[in-house]
Amino acid sequence: MITPDTKDWTWVLHRPCPDCGLDTPAVVREEVAGLLRANATAWVDLLTERPEAELRRRPAPEVWSDLEYACHVRDVFRLFDVRLRLMLDQDGPLFPNWNQDETAVTERYGEQDPALVAAELLPAADTLARAFEAVGGARWQRTGVRSDGARFTVESFARYLIHDPVHHLYDVTR
Repeated sequence: MITPDTKDWTWVLHRPCPDCGLDTPAVVREEVAGLLRANATAWVDLLTERPEAELRRRPAPEVWSDLEYACHVRDVFRLFDVRLRLMLDQDGPLFPNWNQDETAVTERYGEQDPALVAAELLPAADTLARAFEAVGGARWQRTGVRSDGARFTVESFARYLIHDPVHHLYDVTR
């Protein structure tokens, strides 16, 4: 059974998120590009309006700071752009594994410059948004497979993707 407690977050493709409230199954695929841009703008506002010390503070040792979440969202935009292009250019590609926690450590998310992260978020979101805007017709049904075996169409991939930055914005603004 797919539940919010499952490590595989693909459950969000089947029901609204009980935390952030996003009704992912109801997301219209053609609206994902606009949702990405709006989300990135909200992240930039957060990064430019909150004091740097607050952005770097972790609410608990095991919970990322606002800055770490922003870095993660920026990198999700970049990664999903690569994966989307693989899906559109290859038949059923297998995505290389990505360990987000390892990336946060190796890329020193908590030490990055909030102004630079803010400056990188909008272009990363816009590049991905433009890639989704270029998808049409049967290309929405092209597939890709995550390293854990989760299979996506471009359409389900778009819905799955948008939950991540929306949920993390909820994490840092609730």
